[in-house]
Amino acid sequence: MRLPSKVEKPIAFAHRGARAHAAENTAEAFDLAVKLGATGIESDVWLTADNELILTHDGTVGLRRRKISQMQREELPENWITLPELLERIPAGLDVSIDIKTDAAMEPLLDWAGTLDPLTRGRLYLCHHDWERLAAWRSIDSHVRLIDSTSLKSMTDGPERRAFRLADAGIDGVNLHHREWTGGMATLFHRFDRLCFGWDAQHSRILHDLLRMGLDGVYSDHVDIMMETLASHLDQGPAATPTVHD
Repeated sequence: MRLPSKVEKPIAFAHRGARAHAAENTAEAFDLAVKLGATGIESDVWLTADNELILTHDGTVGLRRRKISQMQREELPENWITLPELLERIPAGLDVSIDIKTDAAMEPLLDWAGTLDPLTRGRLYLCHHDWERLAAWRSIDSHVRLIDSTSLKSMTDGPERRAFRLADAGIDGVNLHHREWTGGMATLFHRFDRLCFGWDAQHSRILHDLLRMGLDGVYSDHVDIMMETLASHLDQGPAATPTVHD
């Protein structure tokens, strides 16, 4: 049984760029992800000592494991880029999912996002593991998308109550590991008008299952496999008339 997603075309996020094909979170990986057809780019953000929003997974660099928060932008590897540089680099229509690795980065990020047009801000999906922190940040910018990146174990009051709270707080969706998604779970969050994202979707079978459940976005290191699976899914036509998320 195929279930409808909330978007006309589910977003195919290249996890840390085309990570399976190039060094993750580098300019080369992001460029290759675009070339392979990804409709979204995923990365992680940290804040440098000179307040640059640098894209990398870990908060340290080099064999000495120096903290990025204590380093200047110019001290970091040349093929690392900042979030503003990423948006300048990729086509305007691509969605961008950013995992907020340090709370210190959020307000500078939102200040920068405020300089963008509303349509571009609406393509920024900011993920954080604490939905209450997201709720506090919602008042700063009403256009960016906020995503609760969590687990079912963390939903101590149950997924239905979490879906209600996310909707009430203006948080746009939830991001779970692919193993935690079922068609019923996706339907539950869609009933509260929340987007459903699934990460670590590395194989065609997993991607196929998530798309059949009606997920609105998937994350994969293997951009080529992801795009082939998405194309096959879309060729089957919509499961039902979708509600386009504008």
